[in-house]
Amino acid sequence: MTFRFTTSLAFALTLAALAPLTAVAQAPAPAAKRSTVPRAADGHPDLQGIWTNATITPFERPAALAGKEFLTPEEAAAFEKQVARAGEAADRPESRRQGDPGSYNQAWMDRGTHVVKTRRTSMVVDPPDGRIPPLTPEAKAIYDKFHAGMNDSPADNPEDRLLTERCILFGGAGPPMLPEPYNNNYEIVQTPDSVLILAELNHETRIIPVDGRPHLPQNIRQWTGDSRGHWEGDTLVVESSNFKFNQRSRFGVAYMNGMSDQNLRVTERFTRTDPDTIMYRATVSDPTVYTKPWTVELSMAKRTDSLFEYACHEGNYGMLGILGGARAAEKAAAGKK
Repeated sequence: MTFRFTTSLAFALTLAALAPLTAVAQAPAPAAKRSTVPRAADGHPDLQGIWTNATITPFERPAALAGKEFLTPEEAAAFEKQVARAGEAADRPESRRQGDPGSYNQAWMDRGTHVVKTRRTSMVVDPPDGRIPPLTPEAKAIYDKFHAGMNDSPADNPEDRLLTERCILFGGAGPPMLPEPYNNNYEIVQTPDSVLILAELNHETRIIPVDGRPHLPQNIRQWTGDSRGHWEGDTLVVESSNFKFNQRSRFGVAYMNGMSDQNLRVTERFTRTDPDTIMYRATVSDPTVYTKPWTVELSMAKRTDSLFEYACHEGNYGMLGILGGARAAEKAAAGKK
């Protein structure tokens, strides 16, 4: 998930250059008035439609903004301009390292042009410092051992690579549903007994029963987990468990080889605050990996266009190149010896 940390760095550098401004205490968006929220035939808020969670807000709060939870309108506007200029600069050949052929240019990217609607300085809202909590000592030991091994053998097999590189699972699919560099769009379809969420990247579809049925047996595991929903007032609450074991990583942070997803739980909250906005919160809890739970918050904006197929598959040329490059590097190293 390199793009998140790159954005965070640009964010920190931008605000460091701004004239000092007094932080303005700001509460999250107020609860929607009942009359402003479209409703389904059963009386629940209507979440249906095409939505996007694209944002330039950093995943974690940059160190330069420690203690600052919200941006002022002036700071947000300055940051948005700076990110746009940084994106244009990244497309110039002179910005690449020697020998680097480059990646997608800005025409392919869709990170959004604005910070989240509440002007938070990070997607992570809990812990209050806007940072992912530390790993447990056991998880940290496994994490360090895994990365040390990856330095020596980063691509022995396809299974050594990220799920995104293998076209299996992207962070946008969730849960939690986190923005990617592009295709940050969703279609929500709602009935009285279920809610369907289709993620454009990588076209995963979650069918979430809201009729009170129990979770699947523990021995049935899925990449996006097993989700069950219920309504708490005007908020759809979705609880997910039964995640499939993930050798590499999940949602861009440490979920490494040797750990189980047995204890992973994700609780999402969808609240439609006005005709054009859904406020999305997701809490991740796993005492096996993290010393305490953590929560992200994003605003999802209504769109009028359609979703398009994202045709990624495990036979992609990128994976062939990664494995072929690793074999070539090994052959060159053996020749030197």
